[in-house]
Amino acid sequence: MNKISIITINYNGFADTCALIESIPENDLLEVIVVDNASRTDEATVLSERYPHISVVRSKRNLGFAGGNNLGIEAATGKHLFFLNNDTVMEGTETQKMQALQMLVSRLESSESIGVVCPKIRFYQEERLIQFAGYTPLSAVTVRNRAIGCGEADRGQYDIPHPTPYAHGAAMMVKREAINKAGLMPECYFLYYEELDWSMMFRHAGYELWYEPACTIFHKESQTTGQDSPLRTYYLTRNRLLFARRNGKFPTKQLSFFYQIAMVGPRDILRSLFHLRTRHARATLSGIADFLRNHLAERYVR
Repeated sequence: MNKISIITINYNGFADTCALIESIPENDLLEVIVVDNASRTDEATVLSERYPHISVVRSKRNLGFAGGNNLGIEAATGKHLFFLNNDTVMEGTETQKMQALQMLVSRLESSESIGVVCPKIRFYQEERLIQFAGYTPLSAVTVRNRAIGCGEADRGQYDIPHPTPYAHGAAMMVKREAINKAGLMPECYFLYYEELDWSMMFRHAGYELWYEPACTIFHKESQTTGQDSPLRTYYLTRNRLLFARRNGKFPTKQLSFFYQIAMVGPRDILRSLFHLRTRHARATLSGIADFLRNHLAERYVR
């Protein structure tokens, strides 16, 4: 098996990052790279001292999900790059974990046309329900889709590998040659939707994306931003519009803009105000306003 570079981003998430590192086998075929995205304290130094077998890259500013991962790509030496959220963990014996990683590599290497593979992802908490077993296509108008199997108990019903239109950002393995051809992760999103846009870039470059259930990753989900935070609301609002701009076609793109700005935005603002969630209402409004400001200025290049 060729070397795998495992890349994760740490942002004020020391405990989660430690749990992930400790769940990854110490093996000469694995290179672990932690990108510290300008955490408030110097967690990078502590991580380096506690885990001398890993590489830590300290960024002086928060580059977002894509920017942090791109730093990791620059530091990586592996043929296959496995991007893991720092709030994920691997489970099983060392041998089982290495075998699971080998299955992802085998799926990637099974065809020259496969550029990305994602494992099965299950929620870490409680019943360990499925979070991801592939994605459905995004609606060109609503810019929404769903994760197959999300919320279901794992009874083996999604244990057959299959293509998926998009990768899941919490756990995705990518061929280096595919990155060289498609380009780095788009940094204009900062948080959310960048892996979906990156998936589109891989598809435009001629690659397929696959789901491989022989490997399972457990995900605590949204430990950094919070599952229902104004920050999350802002970026989801803005980035759905941005994704439509970058990937939509006329006239569907214009219809998506109208739907999101004239219908969904006011609805979400009124709903937030009704529940006295004024910060969420402001986040929705700011997301729309910032998109329009940058859209009219023709920014969002990367």
